[in-house]
Amino acid sequence: MKKDASLVAREYGFSSLQEIVRVILTKLAKREISIGIEQTPIYLSKNAEKRYLRMDRDFDRGKNVFIASSVEELMKNLNS
Repeated sequence: MKKDASLVAREYGFSSLQEIVRVILTKLAKREISIGIEQTPIYLSKNAEKRYLRMDRDFDRGKNVFIASSVEELMKNLNS
């Protein structure tokens, strides 16, 4: 990972991995950096999409749905 990060740091114009870490830490300490996490969307296959639509309709209709009145009942159903 360190080797790959060093290569990318150089591609970004930094002289070393240490330099980019120093710059990032300096900006973080001054609250000049924003950190975000992006999530790549997940696309279902056509078959999975159809399956989940059927399940959604079943839930709305109360079809193929099990409702447990206690934890013991739920565990018994899950283990059967």
